[in-house]
Amino acid sequence: MAFIVQKFGGSSVADAERIRRVAGIIADTYIEGNDVVAVLSAQGDTTDDLIAKAHELNPNPSKREMDMLISTGEQISIALMAMALEKMGLPVVSLTGWQIGLSTNTQYGNARINRVGHERIMTELGHRRIVIVAGFQGKNKYDDITTLGRGGSDTTAVAIAAALHADLCQIYTDVEGIYTCDPRKVPGAKKLDEITYDEMLELASMGAQVLHNRSVEMAKRYGVNLEVLSSFVRKPGTKVKEVCKVEQRSISGVAKDTNVSRIALINVKDEPGVAFKVFRMLSKEKIVVDIILQSIGREKVKDISFTVAQTDRPRAEELLMSMKDAIGFESISVSDNVAKVSIVGAGMMSQYGVAATMFEALYDAKVNINMISTSEIKISVLVDEDEADRAVAAIHKKFFE
Repeated sequence: MAFIVQKFGGSSVADAERIRRVAGIIADTYIEGNDVVAVLSAQGDTTDDLIAKAHELNPNPSKREMDMLISTGEQISIALMAMALEKMGLPVVSLTGWQIGLSTNTQYGNARINRVGHERIMTELGHRRIVIVAGFQGKNKYDDITTLGRGGSDTTAVAIAAALHADLCQIYTDVEGIYTCDPRKVPGAKKLDEITYDEMLELASMGAQVLHNRSVEMAKRYGVNLEVLSSFVRKPGTKVKEVCKVEQRSISGVAKDTNVSRIALINVKDEPGVAFKVFRMLSKEKIVVDIILQSIGREKVKDISFTVAQTDRPRAEELLMSMKDAIGFESISVSDNVAKVSIVGAGMMSQYGVAATMFEALYDAKVNINMISTSEIKISVLVDEDEADRAVAAIHKKFFE
């Protein structure tokens, strides 16, 4: 007998038929003799619909009340799933985030988990009940409901698996595992049998939407045995683990991120401390900066370009303009019409020519590179947004086909 945590996303529980299918997966796991905790997301587009309803009444609602509203989507899912399992004659209980003792900090809308209680879940498992948990939510020290941000149900599932020492955490999605590229957009994408935590974290951070990066970070930190698989097809998925047979491939995947803005500070004073002023200010406002490019100084000025998430771009631009004189730059140039395309692979560390192959693919596809960023296991380039899909297809073909 094993203790298994299973997470099902919104597309997996979008309607009654899909709920019954997922109930079948949970039931089979339970009947095999395992203890089962299933974490669910809100059905389909429920969260987006709730946000739209809020904005009909108030274009700028408080984050506290938004968390109170959108957390109800997961509560609907878990109650319906429990009813489906009851119909099958199985013992089951549905629990919200606060009922399992998932406590968070006070950052509404993007809360961080402080602790996952084990008492209620272990008591229910002790009675041989299937436990259905609402993902994406917890409560803070004021007993207010908080939500964990995009991908929060993944994080809930991994947190429960880590806190309760589960034998396996399965993340069920609408694809059969982790692919070398998005199989819905690149027909030649290949499913991976295994991938390292580091590779998965980079792919998640670079735009791959199968797993949320916070859940991967947590899985790596606590050594959670993780598997990504399909809720629609009963096939083995992709194992996410510490070490894989990376020698067999130079890269593991290609990812695209369109939630990117490029900011360029033009004619910045070429003197010590300028870059420090810029990035310290952005850091204080919790604005994450990714690719950075600084030109060679000329006539005592230089240009500094960098990327931020599009959602952070307006605030970053406003902050920089407010500090224009203190920083010492002539003007600012901003573009949202860019995308970041990345290749990721632990095998890069022992392979030569990876960057050259990537750049050759972009040359063949006549895609111009605006900026480049590298690390031990990834290479990212900034390209025009309307060329991003062509860039991804060309790179994937060069490495995998």
